[in-house]
Amino acid sequence: MYYHSTRDASVKMVSCEAIIKGLAPDGGLFVPDEIPSLSEEEMASLVDKTYTERAILILGKFLTDYTEKEITDCVLKAYTKEKFGTNTIAPVYKLGKSEYILELWHGPTCAFKDMALQILPHLLVTAVRKTGLKKEIVILVATSGDTGKAALEGFADVAGTRISVFYPSEGVSKIQKLQMVTQKGNNVNVTGVNGNFDDAQTGVKQIFTDAEFARLAANHNFMLSSANSINWGRLVPQIVYYWSAYAEMCKAGELTLGEPVNIVVPTGNFGNILAAYYASRMGLPVHKFICASNENNVLTEFIQTGVYDKNRDFHCTISPSMDILISSNLERLLHHASGENAEETAAYMRALSETGRYTVSDSIKQFLNRHFSAGYATDAETKETICRVFEQDGYIMDTHTAVAEAVYSKYKAQTGDADTKTIIASTASPFKFSGSVMEALEKDDNAVFGKDEFSVLEALSDRCGLKIPASLANLKTETILFDVTCEKDDMEQVVKDFLRL
Repeated sequence: MYYHSTRDASVKMVSCEAIIKGLAPDGGLFVPDEIPSLSEEEMASLVDKTYTERAILILGKFLTDYTEKEITDCVLKAYTKEKFGTNTIAPVYKLGKSEYILELWHGPTCAFKDMALQILPHLLVTAVRKTGLKKEIVILVATSGDTGKAALEGFADVAGTRISVFYPSEGVSKIQKLQMVTQKGNNVNVTGVNGNFDDAQTGVKQIFTDAEFARLAANHNFMLSSANSINWGRLVPQIVYYWSAYAEMCKAGELTLGEPVNIVVPTGNFGNILAAYYASRMGLPVHKFICASNENNVLTEFIQTGVYDKNRDFHCTISPSMDILISSNLERLLHHASGENAEETAAYMRALSETGRYTVSDSIKQFLNRHFSAGYATDAETKETICRVFEQDGYIMDTHTAVAEAVYSKYKAQTGDADTKTIIASTASPFKFSGSVMEALEKDDNAVFGKDEFSVLEALSDRCGLKIPASLANLKTETILFDVTCEKDDMEQVVKDFLRL
């Protein structure tokens, strides 16, 4: 199978080359020439497989230049009970009559990014070995909170790699920041950016597309790659857990094979919901994709109107991993929705870069209306949802999952579609956003005022009867190793200094 750029169909390479490069030379994203499908027999076989067996089957459909042994080795190194605390890896929790919570946060950093970033380093190292590349791979990451730590955890001390992470200095939770700035590893670097996530993401993309920087790096035996979901190797493992959730529900007798489901995803960069779309293109029966946003509701408006406009106020919310106005992975969906029209996709991206907005064609608007629904939740609605679900069902959810729950409730009220079995992607442990969760449970915006984050973790543990994840509890005694911020225009110099260029 070959992969091409969303902006130029003539730019083609096999998956290991696409994973190494991360971003296409023209700034586009790599997509498969064809999306593979699962046969009815393969779909049925998933029901009795383990998560790792499901991953081996599905990844093998996309990464055809990897041998089965190579994929198996990568999968078995990534998805272990030791790392995820459960053999199920991504368990499904039934909540009410037709609602199912897909818990994606049982990995080492307590966020869904672990589902992909525990395997990406193994896919990348294998790709380097397969291609005979002698350069050292430099991973550049812009993060709105969770990707940064998950990438650092995955790549720390991986031979032949270095990783530099940029995060908005005032745009992540205290726990998220502590997770990153205490990261150990001889090959890691962490820097705060005086700006928001979009500033950090734009800065990383500019470094990737700077030909002069690429030449300088190459002369010192470095090659850039990405651990953001712009990298196909980050996105493709996420397809697995939607298939796994469906198989688990069939195994439990909650679904019959072939029965359609709704999938609700809280998303800012669009990668997580795009993975669900790819699963459906493979044959997963999906009735509706429900895109959930916070008050940075650029995706909601786009899906409803066909107009993408980032020229708006930026809101710092209690669901900070979704505080994004430029949704990079939307480019992949546009490419598929336009019938793989690279020129049309490139035109939309030029308009976004030059004016901050674009309007899609009528055919793409029809595509969006057919497959997607969208809504958003305010911070107040998010807190109300956390409290309501805990009081009614005894289930505690983080602020991002609560956004998805709130939007799903609105979807049911607006459409009357209350009976379709619905999978809600739960993207983080409630302990990662313990302050906001406690405020929600106590119905008091000052509930944690004056308390440090570790006192709040303990209070939440007492309140909901759950144990604090060890990786978070241990932050209390970790040493801060990175206490540096930079201006958004200085990010390239930060990388140069890190690499001693």
